[in-house]
Amino acid sequence: MMAVSALMLLELRQDAWDKAEQTSRNLLQVIERDVARNIELLDLSLRGVQDNLRAPGLDAASPEIRQLTLFDRATSAQDIGLMMVLDEHGRPTESSPRSPAPTGSFADRDYFRVHVARPDLGLYLGPPVVSRLNGERMLPLSRRITKPDGTFGGVAVATLKLSYFRRLLDRLGLGRDGAINLYHRDGTRIMRHPYVEADLGTSIAGTANFERFRREGSGSFTSASVRDGLLRHYTFTGVGDLPLLLNVALSVDEIDAEWRTKAAVISGVVLVLGGLTIALVVMFARELERRTGIEAELARLSMTDMLTGLPNRRRFEDELDRAWGRAAGSGRPLSLLVVDADHFKRYNDRYGHGVGDEILKGLAGALSESVFRPGDLVCRIGGEEFVVLLPGTDGTGALSVADRIHDAVAQVALASAGIGGGSVTVSIGAASAAQARDAADLVRLADEALYAAKNGGRNQTRSAAAPAATAALRLVHARQI
Repeated sequence: MMAVSALMLLELRQDAWDKAEQTSRNLLQVIERDVARNIELLDLSLRGVQDNLRAPGLDAASPEIRQLTLFDRATSAQDIGLMMVLDEHGRPTESSPRSPAPTGSFADRDYFRVHVARPDLGLYLGPPVVSRLNGERMLPLSRRITKPDGTFGGVAVATLKLSYFRRLLDRLGLGRDGAINLYHRDGTRIMRHPYVEADLGTSIAGTANFERFRREGSGSFTSASVRDGLLRHYTFTGVGDLPLLLNVALSVDEIDAEWRTKAAVISGVVLVLGGLTIALVVMFARELERRTGIEAELARLSMTDMLTGLPNRRRFEDELDRAWGRAAGSGRPLSLLVVDADHFKRYNDRYGHGVGDEILKGLAGALSESVFRPGDLVCRIGGEEFVVLLPGTDGTGALSVADRIHDAVAQVALASAGIGGGSVTVSIGAASAAQARDAADLVRLADEALYAAKNGGRNQTRSAAAPAATAALRLVHARQI
């Protein structure tokens, strides 16, 4: 009884920690995406300022037209502070909003000195500063302005109010001792939730916790807090390519609190029910295992082609939708090959369906041997037609796989029927996600390329045309039948 109780309690505790870890990662993902998106919008505005400064006739335009030309609507957002253009001496020449207009020189600011010293630097996100206009805390973003002759022409600056981060984090609840921190990579604390004014602008650079944040980039660990000494579980990540580090810190005591309550209740129940509890658990576990096994086998069979053992059309359609979603979200390449046996009906008519089935099995083996990466998927989608889904593979890579398929199919032979190597051939149509509007369009393009390969003499690969020339198809591989 004690052993069963101990195992259950250990599992519950692990579940509590897994839940806390997942909660932290979900929060990090939401916050990181929001912060990265808003900073990206500001950066796009800075790029617009860089480009618009070179617009013809801008110098002769009225101040109102110059402001509309240089600064987009991002400057009217709630948490966007000042946007301005500094000349090569650090003096403001343009700003939005125009009132109160900045004066004096900003050449002493870190973001100005950095761009003077580093001509190749793109977006610079510096540590937080206090505005000289209204005393608010701001996070500055800047880009260098280069004159036509290549010399330093000043800096375009935009500021994001720290109130944005406070409003973003205040919507989240982490318990009494939980915390969320946003740091600049130099160790400066930009924001903390719960909000404490005195914590902003302090630096924890050099501490063991922060050095681990900076060194590992993302992950989790348990350690005592630098701020108050409480033992916390830290889950942390960087914010895109920006010099920002974000962490969610949950109190170890609060993570275990719910588990301790459950542990007390479960221990009491185990002691009272005794052997009855053990018997019910054993019976339930066996039945659950049996049902799970049956369901898993049924699920496997529903996704498998019974003749070749390859995944079937249903599995292909599910995987294609997932692969397209991942490719669309990440920008990574995705390619598809549609493979069809040439003159397959002749084999069925001449040798019978038994021989035809053996040829299909041989083709399935050849296709499977031609792909090496775990994410690549070979499916039989009907009759003598197969598909090869290639996530992370561009058009050139797909054609290399097609070449390997032709070579492997050339080895397919059936001695009992007198069919030697090289007798069986396939035609292949190739298409890539860069050419398609959606997953269905990708399949359509690959099918059209397959038809072109068939019409062009078979035993060859054709690639779908680029979007600008959809009426044409390009011959990329040909073999004589």
